[in-house]
Amino acid sequence: MADNKTALGVDENIAGLLCYILGFITGIVFLLIEKENKFVRFHAMQSLMTFLGIFIISIIGGFIPIIGWIISILLVPISAILWILLMFKAYKGEKYKLPFIGNYAEEQIGS
Repeated sequence: MADNKTALGVDENIAGLLCYILGFITGIVFLLIEKENKFVRFHAMQSLMTFLGIFIISIIGGFIPIIGWIISILLVPISAILWILLMFKAYKGEKYKLPFIGNYAEEQIGS
């Protein structure tokens, strides 16, 4: 898979990894930049959905006393582990799908 170039002119596994670097922000950027490569678009959409969801849950949890705060605190290590795992899988050229989110991301980009 690493032989396929992207709109940025880099290998698709590098672009896939970069989709996760800044969470949902780079997910949005790569969805806007990459129009052809399905591998990169999948990882961009999965990044957007995963990390935007975590961000929103964390914000909402911050307003809910005690239980919400605990959830927000627990999201930090969970999101860090997901971040590293997803970057590693993309770099290895794997179209690793998270449960629920991965299938939905795939549907959204039309794979």
